[in-house]
Amino acid sequence: MILKDEIFPIGQITKPHGLKGEMGFTTNSSILEDVDVPFVILEPEGLLVPFYPESIRMRTDTTGLIKLERVDTDEQAREFIGLTIYLPNGFLDELDNKEIEIEYFIGFEIIDTAKGSVGKVVAVDESTANALFVLENKSGEVLIPIADEYISEINHKEKIIYLTLPEGLLEL
Repeated sequence: MILKDEIFPIGQITKPHGLKGEMGFTTNSSILEDVDVPFVILEPEGLLVPFYPESIRMRTDTTGLIKLERVDTDEQAREFIGLTIYLPNGFLDELDNKEIEIEYFIGFEIIDTAKGSVGKVVAVDESTANALFVLENKSGEVLIPIADEYISEINHKEKIIYLTLPEGLLEL
């Protein structure tokens, strides 16, 4: 059985393409083009299931076409519209951290190099120009800007993000 904490999202099925089961998808990662992935994971009907690609073709930096084994008609392809495409965590080392969907970090602990544990990411707020991690800790909710210059290290196995935050940011 595949568990949610063993996978990470890399894209989403958007529409059928043609009549033979090929599907369009969006992604912010080049991993499907750069690495030979033996399978992708989708979640039809709430179950995480591996599917084996017959072909994957990138059309632009953010869109591509995927043909899965045993998906051979337009009708079958339509059943996959809107599903998130996942890969096993073993492929995380192949990615640049900028290619990971922000929602992947929900559940990670945030540790500031000066203050220690700040809290766990419970949500991502993208309603402003700068995306924010929404953290829960003993004193309530904390918002931290998601910025490359603050990130010291990301430990995917332990689900920890190490940050070096500016003085006074946590007191705002």
